[in-house]
Amino acid sequence: MSGHSKWATIKRAKGATDAKRGQLFTKIAGTISIAVKQGGTSDPDSNPRLRLAVDKAKAANMPKDSIDRAILRGAGGSGDSILEEVTYEGFGPGGVALIVEAVTDKKQRTVAEVKNIFEKNGGSMGAQGAVSYQFDRVGEVIAKSAGKTPEELLDIALESGAVDVENEADLAYFYTQPTSLMQVKSALEQSGMVVEEAEIIYKPKTFISSPENQGRIEGLIEKFEDLDDVQKVYTNFEFSV
Repeated sequence: MSGHSKWATIKRAKGATDAKRGQLFTKIAGTISIAVKQGGTSDPDSNPRLRLAVDKAKAANMPKDSIDRAILRGAGGSGDSILEEVTYEGFGPGGVALIVEAVTDKKQRTVAEVKNIFEKNGGSMGAQGAVSYQFDRVGEVIAKSAGKTPEELLDIALESGAVDVENEADLAYFYTQPTSLMQVKSALEQSGMVVEEAEIIYKPKTFISSPENQGRIEGLIEKFEDLDDVQKVYTNFEFSV
């Protein structure tokens, strides 16, 4: 069970997901713009990363004109400053590893904000590579498990091309090679699974259990996610619901 998935489940239980709609749209817009920039095309059919970002925007009911503006910005045609994708690594309370992904038009501002949050909440920011070796870069497809047994989910995973599957509550987490993410997502949908999310993530190789620090780590992650520039936060902390 990935720390990422467990944290997502805890946030759902708290009702925190998508609570700040305007901020959510800002983050998704950044994801769309970066997908266009890195994919080299504004055509979702030719740019899998953009297709995922647009699907996420539509699932969040993001207005079409906002999606179009984000695509235009990524293509360099909106007159706005250029966005960059940046990744920061560091340690939280109890020595847990944290990876913070962000999209920014001012790297100096973002790095200062991220470093400040680390230092004011019992952590420290490290250099590139300080903790990323403790994670695998994989594709993750989250789908409704619809009452299927672990054995049934494993069969579906193997048939779809996924390399692993885990289940938690009413959700199934299918893990893939990064290059196979779209293929597995499509295969799962064709099999009748209801896909909620699909993205490339950092999945912890091992986990740190430190129940006495859970509240502090949750608070630290929430502070990172309150930053408009921050897209995702990953940790190898083992959360308990």
